[in-house]
This record gives sequence, C-alpha cells and structure tokens, in this order.
Amino acid sequence: MKTTNAYLLTALCCAALSCAPSRPGTSTSDTLPATSLQPYGRTSINGQQLELISSAVHFGFSFEGEQCQVFASLPNGQGHNYLQYELDGVYQKRIRLTGDSKEPLVIAAPGAGKHTVWIYKATEAHTGAIAIEKVVGNNIKSLQKPQAPVIEFIGNSITCGAAADPSETPCGTGQYHDQHNAYMAYGPRVARALKTNFVLSSVSGIGIYRNWNSLGPTMPEVYEKVDFQATNPQRWNFSTVTPTVVSIALGTNDFSNGDGKKERLPFDSASFVGRYVEFVDLVKSKYPKVRIALLSSAMVNGKNRTTLQNCLTAVKQQADTRHPTDQPVALYFFHPMQARGCGGHPNVEDHAILAQELTPFFKKLVP
Repeated sequence: MKTTNAYLLTALCCAALSCAPSRPGTSTSDTLPATSLQPYGRTSINGQQLELISSAVHFGFSFEGEQCQVFASLPNGQGHNYLQYELDGVYQKRIRLTGDSKEPLVIAAPGAGKHTVWIYKATEAHTGAIAIEKVVGNNIKSLQKPQAPVIEFIGNSITCGAAADPSETPCGTGQYHDQHNAYMAYGPRVARALKTNFVLSSVSGIGIYRNWNSLGPTMPEVYEKVDFQATNPQRWNFSTVTPTVVSIALGTNDFSNGDGKKERLPFDSASFVGRYVEFVDLVKSKYPKVRIALLSSAMVNGKNRTTLQNCLTAVKQQADTRHPTDQPVALYFFHPMQARGCGGHPNVEDHAILAQELTPFFKKLVP
C-alpha cells in the first residue's frame, strides 16, 4: 500500500487514513482509550487493548479538527492485516497494517469542524486479531450506533466478504486475506439498506456437518468460541448483543468436492439436516426470542441446488416442530450466480447484487 504522504497532500479535497506521524502543530491533547470504545462484533480485552476479532467488527468515534490518530497493532507482531473505514458517513478504503509498524494511523479530514469515523475489521477471525490501544484527537468521543434491530449473519467465506476485492492485490497473488472486504459483503450491505445494526459470525471454508476439505471443526463446534477456534477455551459472551434476526447461510462447503486429493464421501443429506437442526437449537438457546432465517447458496447450482433447498426445507419443518411457540423459521433461496471474485467467490459487485436480492426478504423479518 502507498504511504501517507500522497494522502496528506490531498487532505484538503478528500479524506485519508495511513501510517504516518501527525503533522506538526496539530493538537492531539485528548485521548480515548480502547477500553472506552463501544464495538459491535466479537472482541476481547487484552490489558488496555481492544482486540478486534470477527469480520466487520466495528467501532465509532467523533473528533474535531483536521485529523486524529488511531493506535493499532497486530498482537503477534508479524504478518499483516486490514482495517477499513467510513468518514462522515462515506466509505473511504481499506488500510493495511503490518506487524512491524510503529506509527499510528492518521485519519485526515477535508476540513475543520466535527467529524465521525467508523472503523471496521476487513478480515475474518482466522486471519488474526487487530489490537486497538487508543484514539487521539481534539474533543474525541466514543460513538454508539443508533438504537435499531440487530441482524447477525452466520456463514462461510461468502459472508466474510472473502476473495471479493482484488483491487489492490490481484486474484492468485498475495495471501488469502489480501482480497477480504467485509464491509462490502452482502450482510453489512443489507443492514445499511434497512438501517439496522449487524454482526458477522463467519469463517471461510466452514460448513454444518463438514468443511470445504475436512470433517471439522464445523460451525456448530466453534460458534460458541470467541474467535471460532475449536482449541480456544474462551467463549463468546452472547449477552453482548441480542439480535432480532439471525441469518444462517451454510451449505456451500458441505457440498464441496474439496481439493480433489483428500478422500471426500458423497453429500449426506441426513447428516446435514440433523446437524443443522441441532445448530438452530443452539442459536435459539443463545437468543430465545430470535427469528431464524436460513439462506441457500448462490454458488450451489444444478442438482445440488435442489438438494440444498430440500434440505433447508426439512430443517425448517423440524425446527418449527421442535419449537412450536417460536416464530417460524424463514427460508430464502438465492438465484444462481456466476461469481466474478477470486476462486469462484462473489466480488464486491456480486455482493451488491446479493444484497439487493435479500433486502426485501429481511425487510419483512425486521420490525
């Protein structure tokens, strides 16, 4: 990624965020510690640092003047990761963090006055956490999202926004997370269209009873873990957020043929339906009053598409029978799509199409 200088030169006409020291003469007397931030999504507190874990986990703050500084780092001190951000309600870009970076991120505004910033993690939990230490600027204050229903989007790499954005790193180059863009994934787009809040609970390659190229650990096995890692003893505190709707979009990887090298048995409908019903029970145990929505996959076509739809219909029927006093499970079957992102994934334009398709469906579910 290019350095800050180019952005600072254009600060009078556009906003910029980069790794560089603040400009001489800028007052940065107010400090907002990370522990005072109010994040949306999975996080953990490590000492005085707020670790951003899940896809599109985000926090907001306001400041006055022409710039502020965000002190961010990678807990392991190695590799790289990505944030992305909005300034005054307008999406700006992704920003790359490297493990050896020592300088704060500088957010430059196009002029003086009060500004709002929302910062998002562009990558998924398995990419590793991003640690926020503090935000420094004039009259800086933590922001809360407006009171609104919350949608939780559970899913796989598609829900993560993985492989969707090759604008900086072309497909087939770099590392897997170099093309992640969680902000532009279908879930956050639907939430913005409906003016709801959202959290993402998604892992690339994951399935209900088997994963893309392995038997597990699957989503039912890792959902309760704070970072979706089966070996982590730390569990997520589900009282942190109470969604109105939980959207579950799993199945693409259960139908996968894997890498063609590892033995892969034919798809087992009974195992899929049984584990899915159990997972719906698990989600309902966390959120007793939630409305569950099951989504098919725009990437599963042909006979598999019909099989997946039949399986999801069976899951709905069994879940509704097991919970007769709850709101019925909602179903949505995607239109088939020829994805244009990396490795057969939807790109950012495809996610816009998926979100436009889904928005009327979720509008009926959100009060």
